[in-house]
Amino acid sequence: MHLKNQVNPHFFFNTLNNLYGLVAVNPKKAQELILKLSDMMRYSIYEGEKEIVLLKDEVDYLKNYIELHKMRYHKEISIDFKDQIDETFQVMPLLFIILLENAFKHGVENLRKDAFVNINVFTFENKIQFDIENNFDTSEVNEKVGIGLTNLKED
Repeated sequence: MHLKNQVNPHFFFNTLNNLYGLVAVNPKKAQELILKLSDMMRYSIYEGEKEIVLLKDEVDYLKNYIELHKMRYHKEISIDFKDQIDETFQVMPLLFIILLENAFKHGVENLRKDAFVNINVFTFENKIQFDIENNFDTSEVNEKVGIGLTNLKED
């Protein structure tokens, strides 16, 4: 329950504000991103209530999050997302979003240039491997562990 409630609502509001400005500049792109935001909200609300969801749907949710985040920044961000999954695998909903949010919050947002996020999701045998890597400003390192990672470890 804690994990499901952890998804950042500020992300949705910030995205709506960015979309507001984009509508005048690039209506076609704004329409595309509005659909992605709608899909994310629907997933968070309805799929987030379930005990388990398809890993494929979770991966799609992460990809939509990335696309919307890329819109927010006026800088070059290198994002490499690789997935090779068995589409029948199931996971708890919103399991990986905390890790992705942290990669943006503690890396991309604080860097002026050369920001990157690399994500790999693979299934093999009866396991899921999720790797995420980002760069960050070492002067911004915080030794305090946030509630999101604590909740993730508990679940």
